[in-house]
Amino acid sequence: MPVLEVGGTHVTAALVDLSGGRTVGEVVRRPLPAQGTAEEILDGIAATAARIDAPAGAAWGVAVPGPFDYASGIALFEDVGKFDALYGVDVRAELSRRMRPVPGALRFLNDADAFGIGECVVGAAAGHERAVCITLGSGVGSAFLDRGEPVNDGPLVPPDGSAHLLSYDGRPLEETVSRRAIRAAYAGAVPADQGLVGDVPDVPGVPDASGVPGVPGVPDVHAIAELARGGDRDARAALEHAFRALGVALAPWLARFGATALVVGGSMAASWDLIEGPLRSGAGTGAGAGRAVRLRFRAAERAHDAPLLGAAAWAARPQSAAVAGHGPHVG
Repeated sequence: MPVLEVGGTHVTAALVDLSGGRTVGEVVRRPLPAQGTAEEILDGIAATAARIDAPAGAAWGVAVPGPFDYASGIALFEDVGKFDALYGVDVRAELSRRMRPVPGALRFLNDADAFGIGECVVGAAAGHERAVCITLGSGVGSAFLDRGEPVNDGPLVPPDGSAHLLSYDGRPLEETVSRRAIRAAYAGAVPADQGLVGDVPDVPGVPDASGVPGVPGVPDVHAIAELARGGDRDARAALEHAFRALGVALAPWLARFGATALVVGGSMAASWDLIEGPLRSGAGTGAGAGRAVRLRFRAAERAHDAPLLGAAAWAARPQSAAVAGHGPHVG
């Protein structure tokens, strides 16, 4: 089953063997010009797809961040900092015209949903009737899954099935739980006259190392995690505050949805040793107090290929299957 995963800065193409729960052959990952023209972006995706040995007429699973009309294949990116040139473009039609061999179908789904489905098929959520899968990176992505099917509306899930629309302490959740928020919290906790902020080396690949205005040299989250492990109290406090806040925000929805597993993936999941405790503590507040005891807290088992496996599983379903899609995902 051929699949594409479109990220904010890259596109990945692969062939997936669903029966074996694995990718087959080379997984091709190429940079994508998120700020480029529509032609540059679409040509880049099609060129990456051509690098794998997909059969003619195959149904492709395509995992794409939102905002996106997944049923019609039309991009709705606008003022989200990526792919703005695709706004209103019929991506299904344009890719079908560009891809060789010509696909039989392009079945789109939200990238966070693809991750969640993948973890349900062969990962940390396997065997759980209801699971919530979270991705932590530049923001908070989420998938609420009932027997492997994404649930994106109704009274049991947050609006649009999207955790990033939740709030904490009267503010949007991502102002507390995100790469930018954690770095800003750490920067604010370290007095400038201690010299620690300026003395921390810039993170390779991060322009001016911060993304936190006016504070040069702020370490990235993985470096803050290392500082926390080394005994830096401010680093540990910044991480504990963020992940406990995530648990508090999710607690009522975990209870309402009846989840038995909470799976965390994304770039921050590598710091699971620092995430699990505060997350579990936060999820045990209020309405979630009793359920948190029975809830399984798990780091993603297929962090690198879960979205590819999920996209393949989605493409293999009957065309009449419900469309998996919700609002903007910035994780």
